Formats: sequence, structure tokens, C-alpha cells
Amino acid sequence: MVDKADTEGLFEASASAVGYVYQLRKALHSCVERHGRGLEWSIAIEAGDDIEEVDQDGRVLQQLKHRAPGIKMTDSSADLWKTLRIWSHAVAHHRIDLDETDLLLLTTADLPVGSVGYLLQPAASGVRDEEGALRALVAARMASSSKDNKKAYEAFDKLSDEQRRAMLARVQVLGNAPNVDAVEGLLLERVVLAVGHQYARPFLQRLEGWFYQRTIRQLRSDEVDAITGSEFDQIFTDLRNQFRPENLPIDDDIAVLEPDPTDCGDMIFVRQLHLIELGSTQVGIAVRDYIRAYTQRSRWSDDNLLLPGEIGQYERRLVEEWRDHFAEMEDDLGPTAAEAQKVEMAKIVYRWATREARRRIRPDCDEPFVSKGSYHILADDLRIGWHVDFIARLMAILEPVEAPARD
Repeated sequence: MVDKADTEGLFEASASAVGYVYQLRKALHSCVERHGRGLEWSIAIEAGDDIEEVDQDGRVLQQLKHRAPGIKMTDSSADLWKTLRIWSHAVAHHRIDLDETDLLLLTTADLPVGSVGYLLQPAASGVRDEEGALRALVAARMASSSKDNKKAYEAFDKLSDEQRRAMLARVQVLGNAPNVDAVEGLLLERVVLAVGHQYARPFLQRLEGWFYQRTIRQLRSDEVDAITGSEFDQIFTDLRNQFRPENLPIDDDIAVLEPDPTDCGDMIFVRQLHLIELGSTQVGIAVRDYIRAYTQRSRWSDDNLLLPGEIGQYERRLVEEWRDHFAEMEDDLGPTAAEAQKVEMAKIVYRWATREARRRIRPDCDEPFVSKGSYHILADDLRIGWHVDFIARLMAILEPVEAPARD
């Protein structure tokens, strides 16, 4: 039987996780929206607030509340008072310049008609009433004995009437905000304009991946390491260029893979390297390039970024170029070459493939591991090789002749 407390804990943890994702997506959405309007801005997570935006017009501090459908933000709501506690404390300790700072509470909850949140909607709503909101807050505070809101009430009580009015004049509440899934939809709508419908989702996945890693870096920094408009423009533009018809994206997590060479010790392409007596360092580099190329190509395929038959055509070009060099090696060696000569000539062909060939799958996709690793993929399929006798040697290893049975 499942313990009720454990179940409640799981729900709380899940809601908290969704809240973090919501915070990051909303911040990214703000970046994408601002990107089209200029570069003079910055955004930080968990700096001055959940999200802090700064531009030439001042600063916006945002509190975000992601709640299940049907939830209402009433005048005694913990979401409302926890937010007011944060802002009241900042005002009381002069950490906010209200002349230059807007305070935004964004919630997916409903705002009941006449509630504090309802009365503090933007002026464009036509219902804004700061004095009415202040009276409602005071009434809710006097009528409530909530222990959850106790510290918030205390922070609010410390403000003078003038400070309360000044603070509420800068507060805007937005209810029924898009939830975490709807924000993803809004992001997709934006990136469609950059890369088209076909590539919108894989583009967004990579943009989110960068944004999450960048946010982690910011959170770990001892100083405010906000994402600037110029930085975001550089990342967004570079990523968009990787989705152009003449290019393919190289994913950062794949480009830094460092696999253990022993995991591929029995693979055919590694056996091919042993045939030409490569050292362990070079074998390790080959395994790295193989794993990176294989993983990147698989992701391109999974994301439908490749044209029909594109990998096959690319491999055909690689094989044909290899065949020219391999044929020259065969002619130069002749039928009586010693093993040492065969190994030395094979290393020349191998060095050509891994240092000079660099044939690109698309004109602007210039990551070296793609071509180098693709050659190892072909070597693993025995479609190419380095040693002049690679087929015969490997067949002897892979399919040993069965010893005759004894009488």
C-alpha cells in the first residue's frame, strides 16, 4: 500500500520540478521576444527575483507561479503574500529603486473579479485600482490568522502607507498566464520564423539545452552573470546558421564525448587499427571520433535533419576517395612486399583519411570528427580498410577455420 505522505511528497516534488522548467522557459521566451527588438538588455535567473530583466527603460522583477487548472489566486493566497513578502522586504531595506523597477507577478491561476490580483492588472485591462487593492490587502491581512502567511504579513506591516502605495504602483499581476506546455508552443511559434516548421523543434531543443547550461553557469557564479542581448544574439544566430540547407548542427554534448577505448576493443574498426600497429593513443582518438560521428549522425537522423539518402551519398563519396588511395598503395606495394612495407604504406593511407581528407557532408558542416568518424564507421562495416590485406586478415580472425575433429 502506498503511504499517503509519500504520495503527497511525490506530487510536491513534481510540481516543484515543473515550476523550475516553467521559470526557465519563461526566461528563454523573454530572451527570444527581446531578441527581435534590439540587443540592449540582460536577463538573469534567481538574481533580483525569479527572473530579472534589465534594459534602457529600467528593471523588471518577475515572480512566477505555475498552478494546476482551476486554481484561483484569492486575497489570502500564499502565492500572493509570499510574493509581497519578498517585495516588501526589498522595499523596506532599500534594495529596490521603485522609480526604475517594475514588479510583475505572473500566475497561471485565475484572478477572481474584485480580488487584489484582479485590481492590480495592467492599466490596459481597464480594471486597475491600486487604492482598492490596498484596502483589500489590509482587510485580508486583518482577517487572516494564517501561519503560512505570518512572515509575509509581518513584512507588509513594516511598510508605511506611503511605501505600500509606492510599491503597489509598480506591481502588475497577470493571471491565466500560459502554462509550461503553452510557453513551449509560444517558443516554437517564434523559432519557426527563424528555421521553418520542419526544423523548429530540434532547433528549440538545442536552444533550450544551451540556455539551461548557461543558466546553471550563472547560478554558480559569485557575481551577477546575466545573459546579455549580444550574447543571446550570437548564440541564436550561430544556431540558426547550423540549420541552413548547406549546414548541419554539431551538438555540444556530442562534440565533447570522451569514451573509454576499451569499450570498443573488439569492434572491427579497432581490429583494423591493430593490423597497422597503431599505438594506444591513436586508437583512443579513433574510438572518440567513431563514437562522436556515430552519435551525431544518429541524432541527425532521429531529428529528421537529413535528406533521403544523404548519408548513403556521403559514404559513397568517402569510399570512392579512399579507393583511389588504396589502389595506389596496392600498385606501389606489388605482390612481394614485406609486412613492414605493407604496414608503413597503410599508415600513409590512414593519415590521409584522418588528417587530409576532411570531406564534408554539407559545405558548411566542417567538424572534423564527422569525416574521420565516418571513415571508421565504414571500416567497421569492412567497406574500407587500411592494410592492403585487411579483408583476408580480418576474415581469418573473425571466421577462424574449424579444427578437424579427432578420432
